[in-house]
Amino acid sequence: MVVRKSDLPFGSEFSPSQIELAPVLELADEYGGDWRAFEKAVRETYFEGYNTSDSNKAKLANNTKLSMIAYGIIDRDANLTEFGRKLYEMRHNEEQLYVAMARHILLNLHGMNLIQCVKDIQAAGETVTLIKLRAWLDERGIHFPRGGKHPSIMRLWLEKAGILQPDSWDVNETRLQEVLGTSIKEFDILSIFTAEQRAYLKALTNIEGGTHLSNEIAKLATATYGVAFDEKNLPKQVLYPLQRAGYIKLERGTKSPGRGAKPFYVTITERFKADILGPLLEQIDTQVRSELRPLLRKSLDQILDELSAKETHIRGLALEALAFKLMHLIDLEYVGTRLRGSETGGAEVDLIFEGARLVYSRWQVQCKNTARVSLDDIAKEVGLTHFLKTNVIVIVTTGEIGTKARQYANKIMTDSNLCIVTIDGNDLAQIRSKPVAIVDVLNREARHAMTLKTLEI
Repeated sequence: MVVRKSDLPFGSEFSPSQIELAPVLELADEYGGDWRAFEKAVRETYFEGYNTSDSNKAKLANNTKLSMIAYGIIDRDANLTEFGRKLYEMRHNEEQLYVAMARHILLNLHGMNLIQCVKDIQAAGETVTLIKLRAWLDERGIHFPRGGKHPSIMRLWLEKAGILQPDSWDVNETRLQEVLGTSIKEFDILSIFTAEQRAYLKALTNIEGGTHLSNEIAKLATATYGVAFDEKNLPKQVLYPLQRAGYIKLERGTKSPGRGAKPFYVTITERFKADILGPLLEQIDTQVRSELRPLLRKSLDQILDELSAKETHIRGLALEALAFKLMHLIDLEYVGTRLRGSETGGAEVDLIFEGARLVYSRWQVQCKNTARVSLDDIAKEVGLTHFLKTNVIVIVTTGEIGTKARQYANKIMTDSNLCIVTIDGNDLAQIRSKPVAIVDVLNREARHAMTLKTLEI
């Protein structure tokens, strides 16, 4: 069995409630290069008084060393890394020391992903726990082992810098801005960017300031990150959105006789901070469907409003967010996306969810931002059930379900074990005003299916 590596840093026996950062840095400076001597010194300094066996004391000291490696402070031989040396030089200034540690966690150890996840859980009205964090982070593609306390140790270090309130997961956003020079809102903006837009920004972080030709930056992004750009639509799909967000300024090149317009000249703005943007974009790229996260924090009412946005990209994201929001209301787990809104101009999305309450079920969810769902729309979903091994199809539309589509759905439910749930614009209006109304809608659909499937015994 392959053991998945944790994305969050191991932190056992390295919490600020157990270890004083400045003294342990001094131990690393003194014994660096001899990890056994370092472990012995850590054991004698912090764990010798523990009421446990010598082997356990040695294990505790070893955990401290492994944690400091995971946090990027020392290497395998207990030598201070470049970051560790930076901390060591700050060891006599406690506030500066904790700020540097927190900044490192936020930028380089998935700290901002963790903070964003915490905000999402709180926005959903739920209590932040390790179990909840593990599930929500895992849904984002960010893993830490079952039973691990990795987020708790990170929380304690962030608390030391004043970013998290004492003994809680409440974020001091003003302090976060002071320490990092950016905010959760900024992280959300970066998250919403497309893969092409993020790759373009990352390419800009890799070059010196000044002015550059837009197509040359696109070539660099393609070579570095493997992202293909539509050169003809580069301004519309990448440059204009980044300019509106305030990261770049554009100056149109002059038009040569007999040739098309030259590429734009691109200049970064004061808002563009390469040392912050680069690591944040790397964190976002590790997430699954990162661009959905800020939308999921919005209310259902706001998401439905986004379905009327001018930008097809935003409409597509809103449609996916709608599917997530509805399925999360009934506590189903996201499995994957088969068809994304960006591929359909914001017209439809297909997602897969699963549930394991009492019995296992797999839900095939299609959301359509169109006036009518046709028979062909439902037939296409039915045709996929064998391949996807689903037993529930959910059709959600902002418009109406056509008569022939309903008749076809009834026929399929009568003749098979499939359940087809239809949620139309009127249902969405009810759910918008009262989210728990989704239970009434699903109960209605369940009773309808039971009637169709009545056994003649």
